[in-house]
Amino acid sequence: MARTLFILNDPPYGTERSYNALRLAGSLARREGQEVAGFLLGDAAACAKRNQKVPEGYYNIEVMLHAAWASTA
Repeated sequence: MARTLFILNDPPYGTERSYNALRLAGSLARREGQEVAGFLLGDAAACAKRNQKVPEGYYNIEVMLHAAWASTA
C-alpha cells in the first residue's frame, strides 16, 4: 500500500495551492492501494472551517477536504 502525506500551509482561497493539493489528494484517495493523509498548518487550517460560504460556481475547499480524506479517516 502506498501512503502519501499532504502538508498544506496556504490559505484556502487567494491562491490555488491548497485547491490543487486537495484535487491531487482526492484523485489518489480514489485509487485502490492508496492511503492519503493530510496536515493543515498555519493559514491552511482555515480549509477545515465548517459551513464555508463561497460564491456560486466557485470551488469549496471544505467539501474537497472532506472528499479527499473522509474515506481514509
